[in-house]
Amino acid sequence: MTDVTEAADTADRAGATALVVQHTERGGPGRWREWLAEGGLACEVVRGYAGEELPSALRPRYAALVVLGGGYLPDDDARAPWLARTRALAKEALGSGVPVFGICLGGQLLAQVAGGRVRADAGRPEFGSTEVALRQEAAGDPLFAGLPARPRAIENHVDAITELPPGAVWLASSADCPYQAFRVGEAAWGVQFHPEADAGRIGGWDAARLARYGADRAALERAALAHEAESAAVWREVALRFARHASGRAGAAAPAAPAGTDTPD
Repeated sequence: MTDVTEAADTADRAGATALVVQHTERGGPGRWREWLAEGGLACEVVRGYAGEELPSALRPRYAALVVLGGGYLPDDDARAPWLARTRALAKEALGSGVPVFGICLGGQLLAQVAGGRVRADAGRPEFGSTEVALRQEAAGDPLFAGLPARPRAIENHVDAITELPPGAVWLASSADCPYQAFRVGEAAWGVQFHPEADAGRIGGWDAARLARYGADRAALERAALAHEAESAAVWREVALRFARHASGRAGAAAPAAPAGTDTPD
């Protein structure tokens, strides 16, 4: 694997940078920082929770917007005042075609900005390694085409999207959460799961909170570790595709899809 420093240097030389919005101290870009850099997209992380100011616009500096997860609803401005600016940037991206990738809260924010609906405590909570089922629509998607039909991903949410935006392409679901992945327009993706998180991140979760939902942190981490290798291969591929898409290198030496690829149900 490419060294993270080497990958970041390569991305910097390429000149393509993603604005990454971080909402919580432990909710950083994780392994996606390295994978995006490997695909030619550097990350500039703005920590909203720490009072760092978001830019007023994406263009011309940023080639993409990545919005990470956090324990808020997309319009929880009272507790997270930077969300208002984040929504404005997402609207700008949708209007101008700047590629977007929203993760968990970020995916919910994208859905809401584009006209969908998000609800607190919707459905059954999901924690830890979860099977995600790709839909037929994923076969024609620039990021999800050719992936294994039922990859696993880390989940950590109680809120959920309850209605996709008008015209959105529904890409994936799970047993307990129908809207696991979707695309708005040609270049904006939202996911409910955490492709940036590895099994080790679970060790930093609030064990008491998990217990209130009947989940055991140690057991969740063990289960995620058992699927780590194949899961990482899938989400690295998605990160590379997004980076190449954002940096204008979509056809540049794209790697083969991960082993075990089959057709979605």
